[in-house]
Amino acid sequence: MDNAFQTAFQMQAHSGDRQTLAAAARHEVTGLAAALEAAGVTVHLFEDHDETRPDSVFPNNWLSTHAGGRIGIFPMYAPNRRHERRSDILDFLKTHYRVQDVIDYSGLEMDSVFLEGTGAMVLDHGARVAYAARSRRADPVALERFCTNFGYEPMLFDAVDVNGTAVYHTNVMMTVATGFAMVGADLIPSAVRRREVMERLAAGGRTVIELSPHQISNFAGNAIELQGVEGRVLALSRRALGTLTAEQKAVIERSCTLLPVDVPTIELAGGSVRCMIAGIHLDRRPVPAGVGG
Repeated sequence: MDNAFQTAFQMQAHSGDRQTLAAAARHEVTGLAAALEAAGVTVHLFEDHDETRPDSVFPNNWLSTHAGGRIGIFPMYAPNRRHERRSDILDFLKTHYRVQDVIDYSGLEMDSVFLEGTGAMVLDHGARVAYAARSRRADPVALERFCTNFGYEPMLFDAVDVNGTAVYHTNVMMTVATGFAMVGADLIPSAVRRREVMERLAAGGRTVIELSPHQISNFAGNAIELQGVEGRVLALSRRALGTLTAEQKAVIERSCTLLPVDVPTIELAGGSVRCMIAGIHLDRRPVPAGVGG
């Protein structure tokens, strides 16, 4: 197991009631969807009753969508996660959004090459940069292939936690938003590469918020900027918000409304709010005349 955030969940799952944990997780997912909808964010919530897919609450690992009608399907490190890829979700997206091209990298699993979507990569859609912390879940070959196909500049770096363990997913240590970025810079051991990452994040006038290892371990880096009816919101867990300083929150609130949600059970499984969301960057199909929507 290379997800250092997941230990507590494994311990509780083995010693406690799995059904109770599942019910709590379902409640938290439903609560997140309701909070986003209340903020004016369009939400598509998909049920999954397959008990062999306990991590399907993290769809961003197998699916990404992109402007211009493009979708990426990704190779997953854990064999039991590979059947999380669902054709019904792809069919839904094709029906309701303009999809021109689906690029499927899942065949790379046969060669033990993995790239777990926007968990392994944090994408700066505006500057077209793909940030990735090298790990078994973020292979440089797959990253290069994705960047070539989708038109991103790869920004690969090494990152380790306080125990010297490689950061398993980039999105637990970095968030890129419109007016700011949050990053656990201290987790990048190379001073040269750390400076390059910081400078790239700051390009274009974006404010860079440095997160401490303590904040990272409490999922402060695992946030996502979304578009609501009245402006942008930053969705993150209440646990993560509790670790941010007043100064950090002030920077965020200059361009976003903070939207904290309680997801303690989900966080035991090794991910937080950002991991629970696969962002949609596709154009909607027009609703035919006379059809309700």
